[in-house]
Amino acid sequence: MAVAVTVTVPEGWEPGAFKARVDQVLHRFAAEEAGQLTAIDSSLGPVADAVETAVADGKRLRAAFCYWGWRAAGQPDSDALVRAAASMELVHAAAVVHDDLIDDSPLRHGRPTAHLALREAVRDHPQPASAARSLAMLAGDLLMSMAGQLFVTSGLPAAYLGRARPLWAALARELIAGECLEILHTGSAAPDTTISLKVVRYKTAKYTVEQPLLIGALLGGAGERLRAGCSAYGLPLGEAFQLRDDLLGLFGDPALTGKDGSDDVRGHRPTALLAEAWRLAGEEDRERLRTLLAAGAGTDKDTGTDTADTGTGTGTADADADADAVRDVMRRLKAPDRIEAMITARVEEALHALDELDLPGPAAAALNRLAHSAAVRRS
Repeated sequence: MAVAVTVTVPEGWEPGAFKARVDQVLHRFAAEEAGQLTAIDSSLGPVADAVETAVADGKRLRAAFCYWGWRAAGQPDSDALVRAAASMELVHAAAVVHDDLIDDSPLRHGRPTAHLALREAVRDHPQPASAARSLAMLAGDLLMSMAGQLFVTSGLPAAYLGRARPLWAALARELIAGECLEILHTGSAAPDTTISLKVVRYKTAKYTVEQPLLIGALLGGAGERLRAGCSAYGLPLGEAFQLRDDLLGLFGDPALTGKDGSDDVRGHRPTALLAEAWRLAGEEDRERLRTLLAAGAGTDKDTGTDTADTGTGTGTADADADADAVRDVMRRLKAPDRIEAMITARVEEALHALDELDLPGPAAAALNRLAHSAAVRRS
């Protein structure tokens, strides 16, 4: 049985209109949660603000993949489904707050990240940096809790929601596994592309494309063939999305990405871009990369002060110079070209899987366009 259509929408894919629907759900839901939080005590206002800020922006790709998984299963448009799909964006918001905290990233969408924005709230604390980081961690935890709450109160029948419940558990487990793998392999003396791609798959690819798409399809009652097709499309596309993110992180325009362009170098993160550069490098270039990455790593937040926490100070210029030098080595080795080739191959694999599914026209067209917008972007 299909959920009743509650809004009349064009059959064609209109990303702007869909994003507006998701934004409305998220902003209203976050505002309600923020209100309940500050009702407990007015001093919780900065944490409430961090929660609302975390959902203020975004492309809403995860919600879109969930929605079109539902439509691929032959279901009609539904406001309840849009609410369920919007919960995917709360998962992402939680992951972003935690990821920025783990990586000590100073910027997100051109604004200070949560653990920096919350410094003002604890300026009189004996250890303001540590206290702000703790508040950010708890804000991220609350966002993940809100994701589950929005999903189960979306208005979809309980029987529909039950179909997707096991995948929710897998989504959380695999997202955390990917984040842990990145931490465990950060600073590796010998970056490895196989390991980097595993981090890509579990930290980002699955929860960005495959799992939202599968959750939407499962909510819509998808059979085994469609579920297999969702994975065959979603996994390579999700990997292409993160590989593009890695390229933009180092070679993109910070004015468009809204992120610090030296972040990955400073953090010595196990990106596929770094792993491919390492694989292509001779001993002289490897020694150069070792030196630059060690210089960019900065000071551990638990024992010292890092200028990345404030975005100011002499260390910022040094980090930018180190990032520029790493870029030069990578360009000379043609590592960005290798990542571009990997992106292209994965998008082609995803589109081939999509062609094999024989989906309803609107779903096929939307997923085709989403494949290109996820992998070919500047921010």
